[in-house]
Amino acid sequence: MTDQRPSWEDYFMELADIAAKRSTCLRRQMGAVLVRDRRVLSTGYNGPPRGMVHCDEIGCLREQMKIPSGERPELCRAVHAEQNAVIQAALGGVSPQGAEIYVTHHPCVICAKILINAGITKITYREGYPDNLSAEMLTEAGIELVKVE
Repeated sequence: MTDQRPSWEDYFMELADIAAKRSTCLRRQMGAVLVRDRRVLSTGYNGPPRGMVHCDEIGCLREQMKIPSGERPELCRAVHAEQNAVIQAALGGVSPQGAEIYVTHHPCVICAKILINAGITKITYREGYPDNLSAEMLTEAGIELVKVE
């Protein structure tokens, strides 16, 4: 029976994958799980702010403007998965301080700054993201980065 149980890392990454399935982004479906002491604090996926039209309904502004991946993230309508996980924790009155986050993709620079200020201690991710400044800032902040397959 023990051989069939996923490791904690695999378990939380699978939850991030499930969260990503809720995404309505036309470019990249991302999911995040905020965890402390092996307990899920919150989850998030990328999509527009609450009550707004989804990109899969109106199209992708970044696609229409032909913006390459990793550039000009501020022009995306979506709230990113990591941002939503931190916001959902806050709405529930749960501090992310000292937590770790499992994400399907390496955070962009905007998410990196939010995770640094939220007190996240470790980021486990599967896919890369073309944003060198993000990686530099996370390393400078002392946040442990773990890439899994």
